[in-house]
Amino acid sequence: MKITVVGAGAVGATVADNIARKELCHELVLLDIKEGVAEGKAMDMNQTAALLGFDTRVVGSTNDYSKTAGSDVAVITSGIPRKPGMTREELIGTNASIVKGVAENLLKHSPNIIIVVISNPMDTMTYLALKSIGIPKNRIIGMGGILDSSRFKYYLTQALGCSPADLHAVVVGGHGDTTMIPLTRLATLNGTPVSNLLDAETLKKVAADTMVGGATLTKLLGTSAWYAPGAAGCALVESIVRDEKKVFACCVSLDGEYGQKDICLGVPVVIGKTGWEKIIDYKLNAEEQEAFNKSADAVRSMNSVLSTLTL
Repeated sequence: MKITVVGAGAVGATVADNIARKELCHELVLLDIKEGVAEGKAMDMNQTAALLGFDTRVVGSTNDYSKTAGSDVAVITSGIPRKPGMTREELIGTNASIVKGVAENLLKHSPNIIIVVISNPMDTMTYLALKSIGIPKNRIIGMGGILDSSRFKYYLTQALGCSPADLHAVVVGGHGDTTMIPLTRLATLNGTPVSNLLDAETLKKVAADTMVGGATLTKLLGTSAWYAPGAAGCALVESIVRDEKKVFACCVSLDGEYGQKDICLGVPVVIGKTGWEKIIDYKLNAEEQEAFNKSADAVRSMNSVLSTLTL
């Protein structure tokens, strides 16, 4: 296995560090446009190998896509991060041209690659990558729902005083502060609906906190978070390279599923060695489906901005 991470900033470096420690590949390429950054971080990671006991070889490069040749999986984290007060949507103009160029260069050197998109606005960047390089839709996956679901579990853990490992909780829809949908009705603690354990007001607050989970961290940190996004990206890559068949909420291309077409949006999918393998139908109720449709409308509106850009 060979894996590439494009973007050696906080998120990209954290993804790479997690992948190296888990030994998901023999060679891991870390790429960045800024001179020396990827090389330096790769060297730093390699110097932890003897201490942490992994054999992954991390290679850093400044924008040399020939180094990525033969990659099985690539993670795109490139682009500017959020600052306090910014929405993910405000990043679209700058990040669209970056993500398009990265995806095209990756495909040029690795025609069978599976691409994981983390760059924001993630739903629109996933859609852009799919449309711009034309590979089979199962090989383009947006990571956002995995991160949002992890944050959902965090807030449920705080409310319940339980282990996050005992929770099943999923966020679908767009990866945005107003477009994500924490499915509180379907959340369970070891098989017991959390609605049996928490009152409606508490559940409502958990959902609201989940939706602004990224913005909360951006306000505290002064930039986007990186530990949880990095871990989420690695979890997705791990399910691909180890063919784990895990069910994750991921941003994928819909063709009638959940009532939507010609859009990339977060839904539960099975992740294996070929990318995303099938979509799981959670049978949303009328209220949840209405929220999902509104989320799709908002993401589709963002996608329409792409036609106004010179990419």
